[in-house]
Amino acid sequence: MSRGSIAERRLAWLLCAPAVMAMLVVTAYPMVYALWLSLFRYDLRFPGERHFVGLANYASVLGSEVWWQALFNTLLITAGSVVVELVLGLAFALVMHRAFFGRVAVRTALLVPYGIITVVAAMSWRFAFDPTTGFVDALLGLERAWLAERWSAFFVIIQTEIWKTTPFMALLLLAGLTLVPVDLLRAARVDGANAVQRFFKITLPLMKPVMLVALLFRTLDAFRVFDTVFVQTRGAQGTETVSIVGYDALITRLNLGLGSAVSVLIFVCVVAIAVLYIKGFGIDFTRREER
Repeated sequence: MSRGSIAERRLAWLLCAPAVMAMLVVTAYPMVYALWLSLFRYDLRFPGERHFVGLANYASVLGSEVWWQALFNTLLITAGSVVVELVLGLAFALVMHRAFFGRVAVRTALLVPYGIITVVAAMSWRFAFDPTTGFVDALLGLERAWLAERWSAFFVIIQTEIWKTTPFMALLLLAGLTLVPVDLLRAARVDGANAVQRFFKITLPLMKPVMLVALLFRTLDAFRVFDTVFVQTRGAQGTETVSIVGYDALITRLNLGLGSAVSVLIFVCVVAIAVLYIKGFGIDFTRREER
């Protein structure tokens, strides 16, 4: 490595140092403190009874059927929403990428749901599917309490997530489409490749890193889903997620030790998902450019 490259790398680290320090203060300390609290039996209702229990809180959580049911529910919501969002987001990105009259208006309309606060969006969909005040049953000619049944409640929750965050996926994928060289697509067209072949052989492979980022961000966000479920069902009808479990332990039951253990387990799951995505896409972010 040349001396100039070393100087550039050193300058880059110096410029990033303030942001790294801020992140360490904001994120690293709470994480370490949560890990420390998870090793204690610490209930705020009985503060004098705090004592070290080691991994007993983790054993209690992992041995509970509530945790595994909540984990299944969380994965179901995550997979059901992210897969549909990827397909719809890519379709919307292709539409927004094309040059046509009114493209700005279309982009603005598609991004409106993402600008709405999650709680407001969840309340809107809750009222829409309400059997007495909602319009969904009237349109479909049904008399069904959607949020009073397990699987129909999941349907409403997933639909709310899709409506709210598909614009985010579309926006990231649109940025990826702008990175695809137009000259390469034109050359493929001259060689006789049709639109489908150009899309699967050129566009998608070149968008692989951007799709990884979009899927990773959205999956991690969906795995921590709380607002939508809390507003629409509060975890009833078997729709409890891991974030709801953590909320119940920390806020409702004031059990800092057990709640911190749940938080640490959620963090471990998030890290595992990130590693699986990076390994699954086969992208090496540590590879250096050859000069």
